[in-house]
Amino acid sequence: MSDSTASLRRKIHSAVDLQSVVRTMKALAISSIGQYEQSVLALTDYYRAVALGLGVCFRESEAEGLRPERKRQTATAMVGAVVFGSDQGLVGQFNEVVADYALKTLAALPGTPQVWAVGERVHGRLADAGLPMMGLFSVPNSVKAITPLVGRILVESGTNGSAAARFTAGQDEDAELHLFYNRPISGEGYEPAHQRLLPLDGIWCRELAKLPWPTKTPPEIMGNGTTTLRELIHEYLFVSLFRACAESLASENASRLAAMQRADKNINELLDDLNGKFHRLRQSAIDEELFDVVSGFEALSNTKGH
Repeated sequence: MSDSTASLRRKIHSAVDLQSVVRTMKALAISSIGQYEQSVLALTDYYRAVALGLGVCFRESEAEGLRPERKRQTATAMVGAVVFGSDQGLVGQFNEVVADYALKTLAALPGTPQVWAVGERVHGRLADAGLPMMGLFSVPNSVKAITPLVGRILVESGTNGSAAARFTAGQDEDAELHLFYNRPISGEGYEPAHQRLLPLDGIWCRELAKLPWPTKTPPEIMGNGTTTLRELIHEYLFVSLFRACAESLASENASRLAAMQRADKNINELLDDLNGKFHRLRQSAIDEELFDVVSGFEALSNTKGH
């Protein structure tokens, strides 16, 4: 009986230790979610400034040769895609959701896909599905690490300043760049999201051109309009990638938080069960000890009576 209670005691101690780890991970996930959500909110004003600048360029120069009305994409066109996932586990179906969404969307597009993955786990799932993987990036572990990652993506995917110049000049009309990532929704959930970055959408360009300038002083483009437009497009790409990465990281931590909450609940149920068994075994041992004492006392009393 003592061996059984000792075994249960070890299991209870192990469960308590595991619960401590789970609760620490829950606290870290909650803290991380707040940081990434704040970084997304901080981009709002910057994105607004970039959008206003683009709107001025579109109004002043009719987009300097940018062709919002694109020719129909051909089967040989390049379709670039950046898919944000995770490097670590304990995130439920996080990688499966975004990977399956990207696979379904890319399959419906004509052209040859070229995919860059952020995160080893989503990279493996996309590669197993047969997509041509062009590169793998590590998932940033902080808000500060997002900016260097975005810079590497822009360079390696060919959407840096030179690519922006080609699109601005009306070249590479049949090439596209898409983003796939999970974004947070109300509560602790997330949903897969898709954004086509390039070529710039014609309707979107016209809407930007209609944006009113926030002050009474009319804006003026200094220097070469094409150069200014190219730089603003580069900033638009940067903001879009940064926001997608930050929202993906917030979603990853939301998924991890949900997983840790389920684990915490399961551990509580396990502890209740183990403690119940332990107390029953302990009470049984006490009853047996009391029975032995009573039996011994009765035997001793009978011996003295004779």
